[in-house]
Amino acid sequence: MRLRRPAVWILLFSSAAGGCAGLPQREVAGDSGGAKTLLAWSAGRAPEPKPPADPDAPPVQEKEEPLTTDRPDFTEASSTVGRGRVQLEAGYTFTRDRSGDATSRSHSYPEALLRVGAVADWLEFRLGQNFGHAPVDSPNGVFGTGGAEDLYLGVKLGLTEQKQVLPEVALILQTTVPTGHRDFTSSKLQPGFNLLYGWDVIEDRLSFAGSSQANRALDATGHGYVELAQSLTAGYTLTERLGAYTEWFAFFPTGALAPGVGPQQYLDGGFTFRLTPNVQFDVRAGVGLNRQSDDYFAGTGFAIRY
Repeated sequence: MRLRRPAVWILLFSSAAGGCAGLPQREVAGDSGGAKTLLAWSAGRAPEPKPPADPDAPPVQEKEEPLTTDRPDFTEASSTVGRGRVQLEAGYTFTRDRSGDATSRSHSYPEALLRVGAVADWLEFRLGQNFGHAPVDSPNGVFGTGGAEDLYLGVKLGLTEQKQVLPEVALILQTTVPTGHRDFTSSKLQPGFNLLYGWDVIEDRLSFAGSSQANRALDATGHGYVELAQSLTAGYTLTERLGAYTEWFAFFPTGALAPGVGPQQYLDGGFTFRLTPNVQFDVRAGVGLNRQSDDYFAGTGFAIRY
């Protein structure tokens, strides 16, 4: 699940080496595309070996994984869609901010993200496209711009499944391609990394997740800098179909030269409604917690799994 800042793709980085130290490579097994993750936690007691299957027993149909989306929160899911699955996520976000005598309103749509599982359950290819429209009201009148943002490309790798207190972990390698409107493009590739981690605290009731991130970005002067980001989220299962979340996330720009660039912190929450096992709708809203942040934002969207 995700929240995109208007006209900026959040490209993220965090080193996975420390969290995965001592993890053995998982072996490919079976005809289902192999293991769900690349690695396995080595801490704790080894699982008991499964008894040999009865050749005369009828085949057991595997239970389908529940629909897990990257939206609507800022923190992406720490799981992949699975081999052979395609998932489309899209939505709309309205953001408002007042600074002095000027009030800016931005519209972000369709926030489209196509997630494709291929080769193995732990491998996911990602393609995203978005458009922005940002009118500004000022004493001199109303002005603004709109157009396509840069194309987003990424790969998500499922690293580990949760084992007791050790989290489920995934890593996204991603970049934007300078294809957007002149007012929205960075004019350069903007690669980044995103380390994701999550815990099922109470199965089918309560979960925690987070992301530790960094990305290369450009300020208004065209100077490149590093933007660190951190998020923490809690997810709640209210009914079989209805879920909710609360979240804190923040951006910490490092090395920007343009004036007015500073840390931003947000608090947001929302609801998800699962219409069918493969179709989900969502709503969300959030507020800025400091002067550099936007005043508030709200949005809605959906996800479809094929």
